[in-house]
Amino acid sequence: MKISEFTKRNKEKIKKMQKDSEFIKKSQDWFLHSLKHEYSYHFEWLGLPIIQYPQDIVAYQEIIWNVKPDLIIETGIARGGSLVLSASILQLIGKGQVLGIDIDIRKENFEKIKSHALNKRIKMIQGSSIDENTIKQVKKIVKNKKRIVVVLDSNHTHEHVLKELELYSPLVSKNSYLIVLDTIIEDMPKKFFINRSWGKGNNPKTAVWKFLKNNTRFKIDKEIENKLMISVAPDGYLKCIKD
Repeated sequence: MKISEFTKRNKEKIKKMQKDSEFIKKSQDWFLHSLKHEYSYHFEWLGLPIIQYPQDIVAYQEIIWNVKPDLIIETGIARGGSLVLSASILQLIGKGQVLGIDIDIRKENFEKIKSHALNKRIKMIQGSSIDENTIKQVKKIVKNKKRIVVVLDSNHTHEHVLKELELYSPLVSKNSYLIVLDTIIEDMPKKFFINRSWGKGNNPKTAVWKFLKNNTRFKIDKEIENKLMISVAPDGYLKCIKD
């Protein structure tokens, strides 16, 4: 079977899969159960913790490979695994940098990232992703970069994410992606967010919905989440469809 035929067949299978209510329910139940074991904490990418579900990791590398960006901007660094994932795909492509932004880059994490074999493709800024000084630094780095992917994974409150969307969306080029992680918060029981500043009605997904009401450059790429079935980013894979 040719690759083109195989791809067409898969798209048909995915459409059928999305009509399988039992499969969808089992996937949702599995996801909620996995949280009891901090499932997403169990994986590394080339030696550093990535703190993502494998399905989203696969989707992310597909996007990078297809877009072939000159720059990937990630808000939220944590332990550096996602930066290394981005850098590793860019290394295979043969071009590009990843810029990580975090309000608090822990010393050990910073040193691990700086000493990584792929560090030549990684830059970091310590500061709030929506701070004026941070944005000034970002604008200097994005200068003359044609293809840009943005991934938002820092503070998960509605207000913060909406501000990030407003600030970073203009940087995303046509046919590229603005990925908003942890939109799944809106679909989860309230008990998971006790003593958190975010929760139902106040999270990345509500920010995405508000953002899309006034922005026609982006649309939710349902094809991605439909094939994943398990993802922390439902309604969070935003494709840029206009210049």
